[in-house]
Amino acid sequence: MTKGGLLDIESLERDEIDEILARSKDFQPPRGEPIKKYDYLRGKTIVNLFFEASTRTRTSFEIAAKRLGADVLSITAAGSSVSKGESLVDTLNTLGAMRPDAIVMRHSASGAPHFLSRYLPIPFVNAGDGTHEHPTQALLDARTILDRRGTLEGLRVAIIGDIAHSRVARSNVFLLSKYGVSIVLCGPASLMPREMKELAPGIELTSDMVQAIEGADVIMMLRVQLERQHETSFPANEYFQFFGLRPEHMEKAKPDVIVMHPGPINRGREISSEVADSQRSAILNQVENGVAVRMAVLERVLLQ
Repeated sequence: MTKGGLLDIESLERDEIDEILARSKDFQPPRGEPIKKYDYLRGKTIVNLFFEASTRTRTSFEIAAKRLGADVLSITAAGSSVSKGESLVDTLNTLGAMRPDAIVMRHSASGAPHFLSRYLPIPFVNAGDGTHEHPTQALLDARTILDRRGTLEGLRVAIIGDIAHSRVARSNVFLLSKYGVSIVLCGPASLMPREMKELAPGIELTSDMVQAIEGADVIMMLRVQLERQHETSFPANEYFQFFGLRPEHMEKAKPDVIVMHPGPINRGREISSEVADSQRSAILNQVENGVAVRMAVLERVLLQ
């Protein structure tokens, strides 16, 4: 972590990841028991600054902060002075003058949180920057896999979909590779740049979905990010035919395979309802773990 913040997974040491994942388990609410609230961050103020639309990430950061006792202010692009022409740096300087204790930021430009963290002596948490990284998503994905499988080591993980535009894929590759996971990236050739193979040693690239799923312990589906694509995209039915996860695919994977998706889900494009709603699906577990993991991150950022 840099200056007390969390900007990416790539620069984290494995022991730092282990500590966050272990602490997040402490924040998982026991089944059937009331949600516990803490006062660890009482007196702290956290600003959520989201320049891209978000439901899961923004809401879970808000809930995480409030469960830790912090005060939270959420600002979207439409509700900020950036919409009036103010520069991003001036907006951040204005917020900095109000002395928040941390800023959680999502932006469409890759590297934006890294750039702005140099201007302000305030911890930044990257909630997703362009096509670069989404560190807390990778952490909550790892927490979910650990809950279901007990370990990350020795697993085969297939990440399938729009690899080119996916910050989720990049962060997961960086994290899983630190644990020696066998990673296969699968998607249309036009959405899977060859340089992805250079992110970590031993990465397998394929456009054959059956090959990718063969023997997989985890299948991680990705949303087709139409808002980032400048070329003509596949029609939904054509994409689903070649890269949509369907019940017949599950037979190729391990019997206890788990299916994941960072959301939002486009049913009938990248995943069928039968699979998304099956017992093999860990999608709602990911959403739930998002709060616990972000609690662990915020506590670490503000109290270390």
